[in-house]
Amino acid sequence: MTRRDPLDLEVITALGELTTRFFGDYDAAAGAHGLSGAQARLLALVVTEPRPMSRLATGLRCEPSNVTGLVDRLESRGLVERRIDPQDRRVKLIAPTEAGSELSARVWADLNFAAEPLRGLEQPERIQLRDLLRKMRGSRAE
Repeated sequence: MTRRDPLDLEVITALGELTTRFFGDYDAAAGAHGLSGAQARLLALVVTEPRPMSRLATGLRCEPSNVTGLVDRLESRGLVERRIDPQDRRVKLIAPTEAGSELSARVWADLNFAAEPLRGLEQPERIQLRDLLRKMRGSRAE
């Protein structure tokens, strides 16, 4: 059995704790607006660009059938719409409506996670943290 470097273990533990706090806060902010955390995350993904269901499933790390249910519920509330992909008419893109974009922005505005700790960092430290996180994400960013 290979022993993990203590520094690696400390960093991994901290990332795990931050992830847990982030999803808890995200779910609370989403719930305050009548959304599940998964619905809010899907909405946030399509606000940046319309995406096919397969990419949404990858981004949300869930089965495509789960995405269909999420999209159906968001669509019934008028928050997203299905569009034909102009490059492949067989593919449906999920895009936010104006109401969906506005609601996603309100959820993000209510997301308190890390706001206070980030305020405790100077601008160069926040830039360094951003750059290190980008480096860690590498090509797996969705």
